Amino acid sequence: MKIALFYHSLVSDWNHGNAHFLRGVAAALIQDGHAVTVYEPVGAWSVENLVAEQGRGPLAEFRARYPLLTSQEYDPVTLDLDQALGGVDLVVVHEWNNPAFVARVGQHRARADGYRLLFHDTHHRAVTAPEQMRAYDLSRYDGVLAYGNVLRDLYLQRGWTQRAWTWHEAADTSVFYPRTSQEKEGDLVWIGNWGDEERSAELREFLVDPVAVLGLRATIHGVRYPEGTLALLRTAGIRHGGWVANYHAPEIFARYRVTVHVPRRPYVEALPGIPTIRPFEALACGIPLVSSPWDDVEGLFTPGRDFLLARNGQEMGRHLRALLADKQMARELAEHGLATIRARHTCAHRVAELLAIHAQL
Repeated sequence: MKIALFYHSLVSDWNHGNAHFLRGVAAALIQDGHAVTVYEPVGAWSVENLVAEQGRGPLAEFRARYPLLTSQEYDPVTLDLDQALGGVDLVVVHEWNNPAFVARVGQHRARADGYRLLFHDTHHRAVTAPEQMRAYDLSRYDGVLAYGNVLRDLYLQRGWTQRAWTWHEAADTSVFYPRTSQEKEGDLVWIGNWGDEERSAELREFLVDPVAVLGLRATIHGVRYPEGTLALLRTAGIRHGGWVANYHAPEIFARYRVTVHVPRRPYVEALPGIPTIRPFEALACGIPLVSSPWDDVEGLFTPGRDFLLARNGQEMGRHLRALLADKQMARELAEHGLATIRARHTCAHRVAELLAIHAQL
């Protein structure tokens, strides 16, 4: 098939957590024999911030790391959709695109019936900012790919679409797989961006305080951390490693003994069953994981076997202490989580689901 994917950015993952999955899907489709064109808008916010902070080197490194993947920059206002979508079988438009462009593609679909058109939502705005999502005209789309059942149901209940499917994120196991490391740089690593105060209290309870109490050697990687939080990390003895390219995460995980997952509050309170990409990344890399509370109502994992669940900060401390003291326990947990990813949650699995949806349409 010929497939067109409209992303916010393929080349940049600066504060763009979806980049891992979007890249993995594109790569898996290409490896499956499909002709894939990825479009990203000129001046994408993630790219602009990455270049401003890191220069253009990471863009060149991305091309070296993902030789199969290329993208075409376009102007959302002037892109010739007849040319871009001529002969295409499937078009997927990610929700980071602006509403005016989303509507343009829908209008084109209304007069060009040669392809199926899907909207892909991987955010919590349907709950936290519904007025923003109502601005998206999806009336001419064939349906919505939502990364959780509760999000799928919201689209249907609110009449934003007539058809919707659950399409969870997953790990790109061609990039995210266990690495070996002779020496450990520290005990604990956490990779994640600040999150606009959506989990500041949780980060302190489940990450900063346990690290300080246990006296762990810990590093945090991510961007947009306010100065007050950086000062808190320094007080707790936690090193802030700043931005790191997403594809370097497996190498970083290999240099530490354990990691944690601290989901943002909207997912815990209003969107159960959506863990975001971080647990998939960690488990695919074979590092023991302890998570703060989230409700796996869709049965993606087996808490207690794939990862440990901490109900509060004190329990987080106990779990971390146990994993760091018991190498066999840590190994068994990591191995079970890795097996679950490989059996059920790879980008190849999600591509098979996507193709089944297309066949249904």
